Amino acid sequence: MKLRKVQGKLKVEHSIIDGVRDLLQRLLEENPQAIRSVIPGVIRKVRDAKGEVRVRVTVPTTNGWKAIALSAGARQELFISTTLNKEELEAALDGAASR
Repeated sequence: MKLRKVQGKLKVEHSIIDGVRDLLQRLLEENPQAIRSVIPGVIRKVRDAKGEVRVRVTVPTTNGWKAIALSAGARQELFISTTLNKEELEAALDGAASR
C-alpha cells in the first residue's frame, strides 16, 4: 500500500536516469505530507555528471521548485510540487541521497 502511494506522486511521463528513481522514491516516502508530486522532465547528456546522483534545486515554480538531477553522464529536470522552502527541500534531498 505504501509503494502505491509513492507511485501516485511520482509521475513517470519520461524515462528517469539511473539512480534518480530510487532517490525520488525515498524522498517521497520520507516526506509524504510536504511533497505533493515529482514530475521528471527532459534528459540531456552532459560531461560533468559522473559519480553519485546529485540533485540541485534551481528556481521556484508556481507550486514548488525546479531541480536538476545529475547522474550517469546525463542531467534531468525535476519539477517538485511542494510546500517546502528551498533550504528544507535541499535538506530532504540530502537525507534521501544519504540513505
